[in-house]
Parts: sequence; structure tokens; C-alpha cells
Amino acid sequence: MAVAKSGYKGISRIDQISRNTYGWYLRVRCYGIMYSKFFSDKKFGNKNKALQAAVEFRDDLERELGLPRTDRYVVMQSPHNKTGVIGIQRKVKKHRKKSGEYSYWNVFEVTYNPEPGVTKKTSVSIDLHGEKEAFRRACLIRRQKEREIYGACVNAIPVS
Repeated sequence: MAVAKSGYKGISRIDQISRNTYGWYLRVRCYGIMYSKFFSDKKFGNKNKALQAAVEFRDDLERELGLPRTDRYVVMQSPHNKTGVIGIQRKVKKHRKKSGEYSYWNVFEVTYNPEPGVTKKTSVSIDLHGEKEAFRRACLIRRQKEREIYGACVNAIPVS
């Protein structure tokens, strides 16, 4: 993930000479809603004070929204997700046997990013455990990985 020129996630510099606008623009996205605010150099005294105000505001807003304080991109929900849990997909995996034939099996694939730029995956077999139990196990794995990556502040995935 590329961090803005400010060095802070979600904070960008705006220097618009034609409109005499100079300051930092903050954006935080949560559950499909974009929160934004402009921090003018003039209002806060100088460029550095405006940046500091933007960082403090962002940290307070993320805390209020229940987001983990991290410079990493955190996906909260996606319209493409069919399982209802981010990072868990239902898939059919294909495996080639030595004989050249293929076998197929149903899985819940758990995806997570232990560090920026690295994606890891693991699967739980639906054929072996059944639909409900495989999904429960996949949710437990995803929750464990989120806690390892983001800490205990992450809202728990409901596991039934």
C-alpha cells in the first residue's frame, strides 16, 4: 500500500494556487461511508500544525468508528462477498491426479495479509467437515489471523 506524501494513511496535501487553497485533506472510509475534512494551513497557523491536527482528528475518528489504528488498508465490507465475512470465500478447488484426471472439492478459502504486499491463504474442506462446521472453522482462522495482524482491538467475527 502506498502511503500519501504526508507519510500518514488517508491524509493528502492540497496546494491549489488558483484558489489560494493550502492544507491537508483527510479521508477515512468505513462501511461504505466516506468521512472527510480539510485542515487549512492558515486556520492552524502553518503546514506542520495543520498536518498534526489532521492526524489527531483521524486517530480520534478511527477510534470512534471502531477501526484499528494501523497504516494498513482494512477492508470492512464488500459487495462482492457472498459469505458475509470478509476474507472468506466459498470455492471449488481443482486438483490434477497423477493419472491426468482431475478431482474437485468444495472449500472455504481464508485469505489474509500478514504484512503489506503479502497475501496468504488457507482452506477448510466443506466435503470433509460439512458446510456449517467448515464455515465455523474458517471464521475462527480468520479471526485468529486478524488478531495476530491488527491486535485485540478488532471486532470479533460472530462464530455460531
